[in-house]
Amino acid sequence: MLDIQQTMTLPVITNDMPEAEMNRMMHNAREASKFLKAISHEGRLMILCHLSAGEKSVTELEALLSARQAAVSQQLARLRAEGLVEPRREGKAIYYRLKDARTTQILEVVYELFCKDS
Repeated sequence: MLDIQQTMTLPVITNDMPEAEMNRMMHNAREASKFLKAISHEGRLMILCHLSAGEKSVTELEALLSARQAAVSQQLARLRAEGLVEPRREGKAIYYRLKDARTTQILEVVYELFCKDS
């Protein structure tokens, strides 16, 4: 089991914290919330897990997820809008890959906490 206390240090928020620092933290919290909302859907999370192994076409993702094209496309559109994946067209096929390195880092933590020993 990953020991979070040993791997990270969280800031301590105090009453005398400078306003600029508090504003920076609020901005970062908004960005983190937006990122986490984007990956919080099980379908989107599974798409990201599959893409962590490398680029996949929409057709490949449909087969891997046993999902309809419309559902996969809808989730990919959300991930694309949030800047987590990027498409590449090759003829009629569209391929997707992870765009944001933070996604891989989060997936590694999620795997460690929820999947590794199950």
